[in-house]
Amino acid sequence: MDAYNTPINLPLSFTNYTATTSNFLASSSSTSIPTCPTNPWMDSRIWSKLPQRLVDRVIAFLPPPAFFRARLVCKRWYSLLFSNSFLELYLQISPRRQHWFLFFKHKTLGSYISRNNTNNDNLYDEGYLFDPYEFMWYRLSFALVPSGFTPASSSGGLICWVSDEAGPKTLLLSNPLVLGSLAQFPPTLRPRLFPTIGLTISAMSIDLVVAGDDLISPFAVKNLTTESFHIDGGGFYSIWGTTSSLPRLCSLESGRMVYVDRKFYCMNYSPFSVLVYDPMENTWSKIQAPMRRFLRSPSLVECRGKLILIAAVEKSKLNVPKSLRLWGLQGCGTMWVEVERMPQQLYMQFSEAEGGRGFDCVGHGEFVIVTIRGRPDKGVMFDFQGKRWQWIPPCPYVCHEKELHGFAYDPKLATPVTALLHQFSSLPFQAFNP
Repeated sequence: MDAYNTPINLPLSFTNYTATTSNFLASSSSTSIPTCPTNPWMDSRIWSKLPQRLVDRVIAFLPPPAFFRARLVCKRWYSLLFSNSFLELYLQISPRRQHWFLFFKHKTLGSYISRNNTNNDNLYDEGYLFDPYEFMWYRLSFALVPSGFTPASSSGGLICWVSDEAGPKTLLLSNPLVLGSLAQFPPTLRPRLFPTIGLTISAMSIDLVVAGDDLISPFAVKNLTTESFHIDGGGFYSIWGTTSSLPRLCSLESGRMVYVDRKFYCMNYSPFSVLVYDPMENTWSKIQAPMRRFLRSPSLVECRGKLILIAAVEKSKLNVPKSLRLWGLQGCGTMWVEVERMPQQLYMQFSEAEGGRGFDCVGHGEFVIVTIRGRPDKGVMFDFQGKRWQWIPPCPYVCHEKELHGFAYDPKLATPVTALLHQFSSLPFQAFNP
């Protein structure tokens, strides 16, 4: 294991942050800016006398859809997305985290096999943003993300993309709200096929983990190793310099890691268990899953800073009603406690719609969304704060034949931490040119 390196200076700034235009294509309802000519509080003579700095502070509190609508008011407001002073103000006073979700059409194995077919559409040229507070859908463009890349993880308002081609992996970061905001990681050292990706981003650091699906020959893969990447604003970096061996005979079929309390977690199949990677210790461990012999479609999500395991429980031989349950991992790190169960009547409706296809889960903040594979029109959301289950409206931009794959997402107008990756342009690795 190589030590962290410190030969280059990596200051955080907006110098390398470029935005070309807003990325909102449409919303699921046509909302216009209201006009109230008879309201004295909306008198233009009052608002025109407000200091620009105060107006900027008001605009900085707007949620992203409202901000992009407000940009249509005048040239100055339109240019705020390019203003370093406004973006710095936005980062200082922007409202609390917004626990939204970003969905993409899911690429099946057949899509990878036929990727050389010129008639095969790029599934990832757009994404679908869901606001769980207002139950609104928005369509986002990803036209500038090159074909041959798949969304793999998310953190800190950024989406991580991984190359589909077998071999050393190329990974990109993009801000879904801003076209052209692509940043590249140095390519991984080991050749892989479809590895499991873990990502965590703070205001001053980026940590990325790539595990499993090692190519041991042109025709065979095996889950053998882990590579990790770290960089922070203090100038410390490790370019895939930390490697470790995966537990023996593990099966990382989920393809995704969840970051909770400085550790990465992912599902292990056959039999079900939870694998834990500690980047500080560079070690893997295993946690037994609750009721592992009776689980179906288990998923790991992060909610309110806790690790949650969600799965259907089918104990028909023991005369126990089938159900969908949520367990929380306790502070000791080895014990699970059931924290919620889908109401039986709702589960019967959900089970009928699912029809044995399986389901996927994504969690963020106080929300968990459960989507049925092959049924993008059917999804259920649980609100931890309100202790409420409810169906979510179908995405109006996706036909029923497609399948959606979701990520937790914090919408951010500015993500200056990506400037850290631009510093690697002077280092000796092959840069990616989209």
